[in-house]
Parts: sequence; structure tokens; C-alpha cells
Amino acid sequence: MLSEQAEEILEALWIKMEEGKKSLDLGACRDEPACEALSKLGFIRIDKDHVHLLEKGKSEAMACVRRHRLAERLLVDVLDIKKKMIDEVSCKFEHLLHRGLEDNVCSLLGHPKACPHGKPIPPGRCCAEKKTKKLSRIIAPLSELEVKDKGQIGYLQAKDSNQMQKLLSIGAIPGVSIVLLQKFPSYVFQIGHSQFAIDEDLAQRIYVRLSK
Repeated sequence: MLSEQAEEILEALWIKMEEGKKSLDLGACRDEPACEALSKLGFIRIDKDHVHLLEKGKSEAMACVRRHRLAERLLVDVLDIKKKMIDEVSCKFEHLLHRGLEDNVCSLLGHPKACPHGKPIPPGRCCAEKKTKKLSRIIAPLSELEVKDKGQIGYLQAKDSNQMQKLLSIGAIPGVSIVLLQKFPSYVFQIGHSQFAIDEDLAQRIYVRLSK
């Protein structure tokens, strides 16, 4: 099992790789034993003042990032941790998500695509199996609710500012109560005393914290 420091090094390397950078300054790796352990496993290569993520370490690094961002999503959407605290808390909490457990968290949250900061969450096996695997969820897109399901809007996952503005203009604001009334030919939902009809694409952007 990797140490917390080793996982944080892998996270940093994976993020750099996604940004188009191939290495990380060795100065950012504060824990030398963690670097040595990762090197022995064949996950990284240390070259002068830089650390490189090797092919063998990519999947492990992506899993670390996935656990971190799912932890952030869980803390904000379910435990209602304030956003200014999530960086500190999620860094500790992610290490409690043992391998395999993160798929259960992902399913419970409705397979979110991005963390609260808007950064993409790498998909897991559960995301591909979501149509065949049934699991009671806490958070789900409006498009996947059943008629009469109700709850509170947890967050919006708009693809651009125009779509976000459209959602906000119809009252789809995080924290408000919502009830799904109809799914075909359009998605009709009620917020307060008002009813709105939207297409499937918009319905996929509204994540609802389900009521029991």
C-alpha cells in the first residue's frame, strides 16, 4: 500500500501530464523515501532535478486523482463541507477511500464528471457499468430520476456559461427543492409553485440530492 506522500506525488505528476508537462520539479517531492519507493515499483523515474511518471505508474496516478476528486465531491454534496475547507479536508479523506471503495462512492453520487472546482474526475469501471449495476444513490442527474422522485438540487454541471445561465434562469439553483413530474416527451419538473420543461441534455446537467 502506498504512503500518503507517494500518492500525492503521483497525483501531482498526473496533473502535470494532463497539462502537457512531462515532469515534476524534484523540489516538489518533499518526502525522499516516497520517491524511492515509487522508483523501485517502476512508477517513476528520477532524472537529475526532475521526476517523470512512467507508463506503469499512470493508472495508479489516475486512480489517486480519481479518489481525491470524488472525496471532494462527497464532502461538498453529502457532508456539506464548505468549499474553502475542502482542500484541507479532502487531502486527508481521500486516503481513507481504499481501492474499490471509490466506485461505490462514485455510484452513490451519480457518477459525477467533475469535482467542485470544475476539474474532470477520471471515470472508473462503475461509470461504464452504471446502466446494468443498480445501487441506491444519494445524488443523481435529473434525467435518471423516476417520476415523482424529489430532493434538493445539489449542483449544476453545465457545459458552458450560456447553459448555466439558462439553468439559473428557470430557477435550477443549488439548494432549492425539486420534483420530477414527467420524463417524456420532455422532462417536466416543479420548483416551488412553478413548472418547467427541458430537454434531456439540460436534465443531465442538474444533479439532485434525493430525499428518502
